[in-house]
Amino acid sequence: MHVERQFRELEKIEEIRVYNIDKYEVFHPAKQVKKLDKVRFSNIMKHVPSDINVFSPIEDSDDYLVERIGWNLLERLNIREEDVEGRKFSEASPFYYDIFKDIFKEVCETGETKPLRMFYYISDKIVTLANIHVLCDEGKIYAISDLKKAETRTKTEKQQKEEEDENKANLIEYFSQTGSYYKTHDEFTWTPGIYNIINRSKEASDAYYNIIFDLVIPEDRPLVEELLETMSPETDTYENIIRIETPGGHIKYLDTCLYSKFDENGEEISHYGLFKDISIDSHKHLTRPVDFMLNGFNHNSKLSLLVEPLSKRYEFSEGFYKMIEIPKNEYIHNTEILNNIIEEDVRKEIKKLIAGEINELNTVFTYKVNGDIDNCKICELFIERFKYGNQDHSIGFLTDITLSRKKQQELVESNATKNILIKEVHHRVKNNLQVLNSFLNLERREYGDNPNRILDNMQTRLASLALLHEKTYNTEDFININLEDYMKDQDSTLETLYRAKDINFTSDVDPEIHLSIDVIIPLLLIVDELTMNAIKHAFPDPDMPDKTISKKIDFVDEYICELILRDNGIGLKDKESLVNHNLGWEIIKNLTRQINGELEILDCEVGTGFKILFPVNFEHTIEYHRELWEGESDEN
Repeated sequence: MHVERQFRELEKIEEIRVYNIDKYEVFHPAKQVKKLDKVRFSNIMKHVPSDINVFSPIEDSDDYLVERIGWNLLERLNIREEDVEGRKFSEASPFYYDIFKDIFKEVCETGETKPLRMFYYISDKIVTLANIHVLCDEGKIYAISDLKKAETRTKTEKQQKEEEDENKANLIEYFSQTGSYYKTHDEFTWTPGIYNIINRSKEASDAYYNIIFDLVIPEDRPLVEELLETMSPETDTYENIIRIETPGGHIKYLDTCLYSKFDENGEEISHYGLFKDISIDSHKHLTRPVDFMLNGFNHNSKLSLLVEPLSKRYEFSEGFYKMIEIPKNEYIHNTEILNNIIEEDVRKEIKKLIAGEINELNTVFTYKVNGDIDNCKICELFIERFKYGNQDHSIGFLTDITLSRKKQQELVESNATKNILIKEVHHRVKNNLQVLNSFLNLERREYGDNPNRILDNMQTRLASLALLHEKTYNTEDFININLEDYMKDQDSTLETLYRAKDINFTSDVDPEIHLSIDVIIPLLLIVDELTMNAIKHAFPDPDMPDKTISKKIDFVDEYICELILRDNGIGLKDKESLVNHNLGWEIIKNLTRQINGELEILDCEVGTGFKILFPVNFEHTIEYHRELWEGESDEN
């Protein structure tokens, strides 16, 4: 074991550190040199929590007679009172004698009380602390020791809450580069912000001296001396700027504010100190993980850390000023800013928080930037009030969620659109199947003796509708369908179906024509019916060369389109028969009525031609009603 001693000039107190003490070597068996009378007030001393050790000087000697050893020390060293009383201090405990002999001598000569502190270490961990006052009274020396053991206890719920509040207070201090302390009963309680400033970890001995004043550079020590002499009931507040040198060798400037409370006798009851690091380059020496986190707040325009937002001590990260779009040097912190919040209930809740009626607020509101209703942001706000020590604190977060809310709304709308589209798909498929079923029933009655013709016609219609579904549902657009693409794809499909008949299918469609699906479905079926009619009647000679069926669709004006379908076949010999006794013609007329169109048979020198005029847009949705197909009910 070994001993280290240090005198702290500012506090006028000596510190003694004892490392790895061997309790069996501290006291030794020694011959009793004098039978002592009972120490005055010894029974009372037994009930005093502090150890009261009593010694008396031996005449013509530098030694002392042990009259009493405190109960805590006896128990800790596992010795009995009768084994040490009446012995010479130097013989009973050479270890403690070397530590205290000069102190005892000084107290006897000056008659002044001598304070000191002792720290007992095992390795580098403090296990026991002792505040000791040595005084001389009526020729006897009293060493009064207040022992404290370093204990580990299970945290209670209250302690956990206090620790949570402490962590919040720590974040406030880290962000604002401040730290504080309380001094009561000659002991200091330091907040973690202090250790952030001096850039070292906490030590158990920090409770016994001013760790900031201990680092003051020599040039500024007169300021500290002035402080210690100035504090009094008449001058209980002190402010100044002092410089310290951290253990890492950095010089820091600290804005220092000290406050003291005194009793009616002028004795100091408690002491409070606040330090703020105002060093210009203090940010260059940040090394802790929390500093990287705070740096992230400072460079985030969508998230702001609000430190003490409910008081004049506020510190906000850069994101706050970017959200409200006011430069930091122009911002005035007051309740006027609440007028830019649209939601009245949110304004009321924030005012309750400011007044202390509630301790927590977690809400979303709409903020008018600079009062402009056309420039609004959606913000999420969380603020919590809490008490740490004797001080009220608040901390919060402000987040700009405008973009995320927009994306969320777009997702909601997209899902709603998809649900509508799915329903629309089912609706269209159902209608188209009903149309095909109606065609099948009509043709089964008309061409029951020619099933191949029924199958060929149905195959053509199915191919056209399948093409329409594939292209439309891939784009999810039922309103603006490009007609040219569909006509060209339909030509390719028809050429594949009727390859054996060697017929050319051509289309000339204005690329600017865009129609809704309500128009395109009947239009495609009209083209199918006219095409199948031409295939059946226009080319009776399979060896006929250059067989062609063409379509031309163009604007008549901005509201009306014109479809002309021609073939270069043998022509129409009996127009009356087509109009009055042809199932396909009836189907074409019904489909034309569905698109509010006008149907006309053209006079052609070669082949047959048909013209249909139809509007581009409808104010209603086309439905395929069963009554449009005469005779279907009989078949069902």
